[in-house]
Amino acid sequence: MASLSTPACCGTSKAAELLQLSVGTVQSLADKKILHAWITQGGHRRISLESIQNYQLQQQKLPALERLMSERLKVMVVDDDAVSRHLLQDTCLSAHPHVDCCAMASAIEALLHLPVFRPHIMLIDLLMPKVDGWELVKRVQQNEDFSKLQIITLSALSLAELKDRGGTPIGSRFIAKPVDLGWLRGYLVGLLAPQAWA
Repeated sequence: MASLSTPACCGTSKAAELLQLSVGTVQSLADKKILHAWITQGGHRRISLESIQNYQLQQQKLPALERLMSERLKVMVVDDDAVSRHLLQDTCLSAHPHVDCCAMASAIEALLHLPVFRPHIMLIDLLMPKVDGWELVKRVQQNEDFSKLQIITLSALSLAELKDRGGTPIGSRFIAKPVDLGWLRGYLVGLLAPQAWA
């Protein structure tokens, strides 16, 4: 009895490289049957090269806005407190498979990574040494490339203390610390709805 031929395929990492997507996105596409995939006897996922090529062709046919909306939601956390920084990053990453999140320990580090990561949302702690959150917000808003960037500022200061410091930065949304992590997850999931953050 002739054995069934195996279609030309590759692993998840190679598929991600070919499609210029994250491994998580490729796995999600496979789970949704958008990419044809199967598990080998050794437990490795294999993805059909033909389905990869078909997906690439389909993406090229989509209008630019639809392609933009299918991108991943990128969040940058900026907080000098390590515990808060990692907690916020973990919350963002666990909110939805299509959320990417990087965490920076200082405003300077954030400004260096901003043009590389190109976030859609920034969570910025206001009280940081050297360059504080107020100054970071101002510098980000001065860059026309990030005119659509959503900025959420965070602080444990009372409203009276914030007022004494000039108030929250204009053009940002203020959230008091400790952050309601359930709210944050819901906020990010809501932004993944069509046209919410394009």
